[in-house]
Amino acid sequence: MREHDNVEIQAIGAGALNQAIKAIAIARGFVAPSGKNLVCIPAFTDIVIDGEERTAIKLIVESK
Repeated sequence: MREHDNVEIQAIGAGALNQAIKAIAIARGFVAPSGKNLVCIPAFTDIVIDGEERTAIKLIVESK
């Protein structure tokens, strides 16, 4: 986030989504002293794992 204004995180499953949200909360506190405010935009996305199509949550994190 210090080099770019946005990042995408993809998570499949409740546990992975929970960890991703915690990571965003920690990152928000980490970049706050530099004057950046992180915003998270959730979206669905379809991905293929081992030839099987799965639905994932995509978290688009932007700096405002």
